[in-house]
Amino acid sequence: MKQPLRQLAVLAWLGAAAQAQAADLLDAWRAAQGADMQYAAARSARLAGEARREQGASFWRPALQLSGSVGVANGETSVSGARFSAPGFGTVDGANFDTSVTGGTATSWALRAKQPLYSRERDANKRQLELSADVAELDWRAAEQALVLRVAERYFDVALAAEALRVLQRQQQAVERSLAEARDRFKLGDAPVTDTHEAAARAQSIRAEVLAAQSQLTLKQAALNDITGWTGTPVQSLATGDSSWLQELPGLEHWLAAAMGGNLQLRMLAASIDVARQEAAKYSAAAAPTLDLVANVGQDRLSGSGDFGAAVTSAGNASIGVQLNVPLYTGGWRSARQDESLRLAEKAVADREHHAQQVTQQTRAAWLGLTVGGSRAAALNEALVASRSRLDATRIGRQVGERTTLELLNAENDAAMAELALQQARVALLLDRLRLAALAGQLDEAQLRAVNAGLIPATSN
Repeated sequence: MKQPLRQLAVLAWLGAAAQAQAADLLDAWRAAQGADMQYAAARSARLAGEARREQGASFWRPALQLSGSVGVANGETSVSGARFSAPGFGTVDGANFDTSVTGGTATSWALRAKQPLYSRERDANKRQLELSADVAELDWRAAEQALVLRVAERYFDVALAAEALRVLQRQQQAVERSLAEARDRFKLGDAPVTDTHEAAARAQSIRAEVLAAQSQLTLKQAALNDITGWTGTPVQSLATGDSSWLQELPGLEHWLAAAMGGNLQLRMLAASIDVARQEAAKYSAAAAPTLDLVANVGQDRLSGSGDFGAAVTSAGNASIGVQLNVPLYTGGWRSARQDESLRLAEKAVADREHHAQQVTQQTRAAWLGLTVGGSRAAALNEALVASRSRLDATRIGRQVGERTTLELLNAENDAAMAELALQQARVALLLDRLRLAALAGQLDEAQLRAVNAGLIPATSN
């Protein structure tokens, strides 16, 4: 009972889906933009990257710092052998001065301003943060392209699974008709019992394939729902296919050049090379000295009572000038860090060259997939036409007794497989078109819209 109930449930779902309005590829893409968590993480990383750009801009802006403190303190000062002079008192040599504050109130405040004038390390840090922001932007665009590809792959998985189920269901109906005809002919003595057995075996085999296709459709739809947030929304069926755009496809050299200049992963790796080189520049000899314009103003005050009565000590300061810092010896730390950074820069260059080779191979494969795939799709279309003609001829031959039931069943199976193979080839063409655009860094909604034109509203056949 479980299998019939399961089949009825899937068929009921398919019937409800056919009545609903089918969603196209653009609908899936827009839904995924709000539902996919990987894309949401990339969006947040992009915003964080913009904050790094602002951090870099702050490196050459003036810094202003205010500090203050208050507390309880003791203070004693003693000066001997001093010269003292004051109006009306004359000059006294060998004078002594003593102050004492016990449990007094100590307050201090200071205002410090600093404007960097020269610092190679600051330049390098600023550039690194700017590059980091650029990488975050590129990473977000790469995540956007990856989402387009994931959506397209899952969408077409559902479309192909639905198409496979429709083809198998049509084939199942044809086999059931052949089985009924074989039984009628056997009863009339016009056909051997083997025809009935062959048709019955094929009917059970097709029934198993239909159940498997229903399971595949359910799984593929669930995967699409995960990325779009949909709940059983039907997709559009595959169109008959228009491959005229293949005639306008630029040559391989064009795409290789576009990939070398526009591939987002290569651009991110190029930025990582610059980051590594800037890290090495931070520890060069030219980066060691720093020059800053510095201004300070402040006051320290201690008031209270001591051994000689009430007392107050106060000291104020104000200064402005330039400050030069030159590290003379760091125990070899700076040179070691510079060597490490230079080796890492060399590694980044090698990584980019290796990835460039991979991008070249992938671009060539996608381009060949399109050029060869177009001819393959055309050949499969001719094969489908021939398979249908053979099926029609076999049906007529079976009616007049020149073909057997097995030959008719085989012709029906071959026609169904030819139809599925053609649809798979067309989907492969559309996906290769998207992958080629992604390798060149050109995959966007306009490309997706063009691929979306290869779909037609879902039908109930």
